[in-house]
Amino acid sequence: METVQAALAAEHAAVYGYGVVGGRVAEPRRTEAREAYAAHRERRDTLARTVRELGGKPVAAEAAYALPFPVPDAAAAVRLAAVLEDRVAGVYSDLVRAADGPLRRQAAVALREAAVRAVRWRGSSVAFPGLAELTTSVREGV
Repeated sequence: METVQAALAAEHAAVYGYGVVGGRVAEPRRTEAREAYAAHRERRDTLARTVRELGGKPVAAEAAYALPFPVPDAAAAVRLAAVLEDRVAGVYSDLVRAADGPLRRQAAVALREAAVRAVRWRGSSVAFPGLAELTTSVREGV
């Protein structure tokens, strides 16, 4: 249940973050931002239902979220979108490890979708989407 709640909390944060991205990103990428926003809202709603089906009370969204860095322009908005997707991928990676059956499959699909969106926003991929410790060690040559 804890990993499902963590995924739900991450989706709440992503929905908030994409509100910022959508307000700052340049016109050519606004459609992409809207699609990602909609995808995260859908995942959020699905996870809330899952938590209820598991007998829990879905974690509520915060009124606001601290952004990892200032987002004054379109370039920063693109970086923020990539970070949001990386964070969501990390949480879904945890859920893939913790879940089984249909929930695990859903988490794997969500991980893949977040990783693909991160690549689109960043313009490059990482070795292990959703596994920050492995991604970092590979980049640093550890």
